[in-house]
Amino acid sequence: MSDVVKTNLLNLDKTGLQEFFAQIGEKPFRASQLLKWIYQFGVQDFNEMSNLSKNLREKLIDIAEITPPEIISEHRSHDGTIKWVLRIDEANYVETVFIPEADRGTLCISSQVGCALDCRFCSTAQQGFNRNLSVAEIIGQLWIANQALGCQPREQRIISNIVLMGMGEPLLNFDNVIKAMSLMLEDDAYGLSKRRVTLSTSGVVPAMKRLKEVSDVSLAVSLHAPNDELRNEIVPLNQKYPIKELMQACMNYVADEPRRKITFEYVMLEGINDSKQHALELAKLLKDVPAKVNLIPFNPFPNTRYRCSSQTKIDAFRDVLVAKGLTTITRKTRGEDIDAACGQLAGQVMDKTKRKQRQQDLGVIR
Repeated sequence: MSDVVKTNLLNLDKTGLQEFFAQIGEKPFRASQLLKWIYQFGVQDFNEMSNLSKNLREKLIDIAEITPPEIISEHRSHDGTIKWVLRIDEANYVETVFIPEADRGTLCISSQVGCALDCRFCSTAQQGFNRNLSVAEIIGQLWIANQALGCQPREQRIISNIVLMGMGEPLLNFDNVIKAMSLMLEDDAYGLSKRRVTLSTSGVVPAMKRLKEVSDVSLAVSLHAPNDELRNEIVPLNQKYPIKELMQACMNYVADEPRRKITFEYVMLEGINDSKQHALELAKLLKDVPAKVNLIPFNPFPNTRYRCSSQTKIDAFRDVLVAKGLTTITRKTRGEDIDAACGQLAGQVMDKTKRKQRQQDLGVIR
């Protein structure tokens, strides 16, 4: 059987697993059994799955595998943040970050190798783009993080929250991200609340509409500017889906659930988007949107031209928003000493966009 191409079961959501078992002449309930073994108990060896018959275990050994990405290195910050560098294939690596807090443990997951959107203030974007991650490579980040933390979610839940805020734009890898999130929410797998799974997007408006049709996880929007002129510059996707369309998509996403809010992420860039006028514009933009604002101190990376706003400027910006009735917090920077903070994830990307070469030619980077 050595020539058989084995099915990586991490690529299959519950429906996919049910179809897999039907194809090999097994009952659909086997899918629930496998999900519990893989995700709740972290079992990778079919021989350890004691409620499966010996014949089925032998069959699975021949035709299937449970293969997550490989941890290449682990980096621990003085503040408790952990970053894992994961090998995706021979040329590409992505990064996953665990952020422990008193009342929660948050895992920041990547969805693509690099990113195609080229946001100016993001280290990931400067790496270029290679490909989408598979379902196994997305959900596998949660699987190996639990393993690395010595945690079986059935008995102890260290990771309580998931944010798809790592490398890549999740909505440009729509189908794989949806299947991976379904495993995060599935009672037979991780069983997380939909309020504890957050997808962050730069504003891919058509995909936001699709997302509402198939999932109702929490939504975060990388806004970073209060008007089209400025956002066109620092978030180039805005040229395709301007702020008016983006705001309408946000309103539609929470339209039938009045108690829900969209989180708007706003990175604070010195002299770029941090003035009182910008704050007033942002407050006006969001006045009719169920919103909370997350101010993010800019985290530097090599060769960037941007600088972080001063704490005084960030506090003043926050105070304007709060005075206008907007729930606003300033995100605490975590993992900066291991390049694990927001906007710093880089990994290693075999860039198919040739972006890095173009930037070198223009003298933007060296």
